[in-house]
Amino acid sequence: MHRKMFVFSLIFVFLFQVFPCGAWSSPVLETDAASAVLMDAYSGKILYEKEPHKRLAPASVTKIMTLLVAMEALEKGKVRWSDRVVASEAAWEMGGSEIWLEPGEEMSFREMMIAIAVGSANDACVAVAEHIAGSEQAYVDLMNRKAKALGLKDTHFVNCHGLPAKGHYTCAYDMAVICREALKYPDLLKLTGIKHYYKLRGGKTRLDNTNKLLWWYDGTDGFKTGWTTEANYCLASTVKRGNLRLICTVFGVPEPGGHFRESVKLYNWGFANFDLKKLFDAGQQLGEVRVNRGVREQVEAVAPRAVGVLVKKGEDQKVKNEIRLRSSISAPVRKGALLGELLVYVDGRVSERVPVVAGNDVPKGTLWQQFKKSFRSLAF
Repeated sequence: MHRKMFVFSLIFVFLFQVFPCGAWSSPVLETDAASAVLMDAYSGKILYEKEPHKRLAPASVTKIMTLLVAMEALEKGKVRWSDRVVASEAAWEMGGSEIWLEPGEEMSFREMMIAIAVGSANDACVAVAEHIAGSEQAYVDLMNRKAKALGLKDTHFVNCHGLPAKGHYTCAYDMAVICREALKYPDLLKLTGIKHYYKLRGGKTRLDNTNKLLWWYDGTDGFKTGWTTEANYCLASTVKRGNLRLICTVFGVPEPGGHFRESVKLYNWGFANFDLKKLFDAGQQLGEVRVNRGVREQVEAVAPRAVGVLVKKGEDQKVKNEIRLRSSISAPVRKGALLGELLVYVDGRVSERVPVVAGNDVPKGTLWQQFKKSFRSLAF
């Protein structure tokens, strides 16, 4: 009897080590997608994954990276919204989804970007690529450099539109990271969130967004669908409800419309089980630090960005924070200068460290100003 109990105890210990308590308590969630990821946009934490690093053809979901690289070029001043983009023969020859550009036809950069984001136009992708980089291949090189800069190991682009090509692949995890990076550009999100665009060519060309979650699922505001016979149905999307924004990527769904159904399934689970506890807004004052030899005696200590923490619903009471500031700093103080740090604790453990910075400049005071301050401090 004792020997049986001993053997049972060994088996239990082994199972406990192989399957930690968290895995036992996690709900079973199945998806028909060949590969899928559900990510918290704030922290980048993965809430659900299935074959997250499996290399698959992304079809038109490729265009999220196309748009991202274009937005970076816009930010750097390499291109402007009002630029006139001229379609080449290479753009005209594109097949698949398109806006039927003619060689030599001109549209504004903004219109071309809308054609990509809403109409999934392959010809507009090539036109934008050539306008920014000189050729599609040079632009694809920029896309691959961006993927490398993001640390993506299972992504390689061969073209800027997503039509089938040997060696053109990504994975659910990498695309979720690309989407998280894309969220840094509000205009990109706005473009992919347009449901209809009926002004192209003076209203002669009408575009309808293929991302039906924009209509069907509350809080959806962006990103792209994709389909080819090789890739099956794919979708990279984002949804914001309250403080919580999630990113969902599903690849290789076999049934028409299945990429919407599987995404909704993952979103429903995510929003039912998690929330983002908001702690501080960007620029919110967290305290003051004394300034030595400055025109002012104190400088505001602020949060450089919004601060929050992902929690399981019902566990927000486990979140605490601690603000540690310097006792003083010498002038001159530049806006953004490091003044301390904010520690976020979850269940007693440090979850995040956020720098606390100066909210404004404090120039160094003149000798006369410093003398008057010293005299006031001595006055009774």
